[in-house]
Amino acid sequence: MDISALITIGQAARRAGVTTKALRHYDRIGLLAPAAVDPATGYRYYTAAQVEQARVVGRLRGADVPLDEVRACLTGGPDEVHRVLTAHRRRLQARFDRVLGELHRLDHLLTDGVTAPMTETPALTDQRQLAVDLFNGVWRLLESDDRSPADDDRMLHMAHASRYHWGEVGEPVNRSRGEWQCSRVYAVLARPEPATHHARRGLAICEEHGLKDWDLAFAYESLARAAAVAGQPAEAREWTEQALAVTIADPEDRALLLTDLESIPHQARFW
Repeated sequence: MDISALITIGQAARRAGVTTKALRHYDRIGLLAPAAVDPATGYRYYTAAQVEQARVVGRLRGADVPLDEVRACLTGGPDEVHRVLTAHRRRLQARFDRVLGELHRLDHLLTDGVTAPMTETPALTDQRQLAVDLFNGVWRLLESDDRSPADDDRMLHMAHASRYHWGEVGEPVNRSRGEWQCSRVYAVLARPEPATHHARRGLAICEEHGLKDWDLAFAYESLARAAAVAGQPAEAREWTEQALAVTIADPEDRALLLTDLESIPHQARFW
């Protein structure tokens, strides 16, 4: 091959928006080999088509797509790319839900204490524990990226059961979060009507009892997510703006809200 018709590794890196170190790494692992290597100097040379491939690799790796799946995207067609990105998005959503679930479990500990003295009857204490266990069980299923249809059914029934028990023994904040969780489960299952219903119930509880901060913001987030699942991007944007307008005291909680809003399907980033 005529090296004079090719571009250097430095030129390829600049055009692709990656580093020369990255291009050398892609070559070493067999992901993107140069079109030619000068035997005298060892310099790598690339074609214009490979620059576009390097750009794709950089974007995929920037989204933390595993190398084997990046390779599949380079060798497969549009359907394979869609499959890879859909599967990766589901994994990332499960990872995010895992973190969010852990935060909710911590909230329960902060509210009730690790070794809180028993001030309720044993029956009420058992019902509260059941509500917590069901709530956490839903999160464990949400965190899974390989749920079966039976798992989806179980997750849905557990969310409703948790919300029922919170309605019996919980405070307004527990009921609001229970409605939020029901809405999230329906959104994950691509069922916009019940997702919207429970999101509106959660918001109504916040408004009735003056709940602010985290709970109010995530009530708006659930409405935005439900609207996005329903194919209503303008409405999703309006609810997202409402969520962003809520004052959240803890910067880490606000960062988590922003991350959650970015995970809403087909949402444009606008903050």
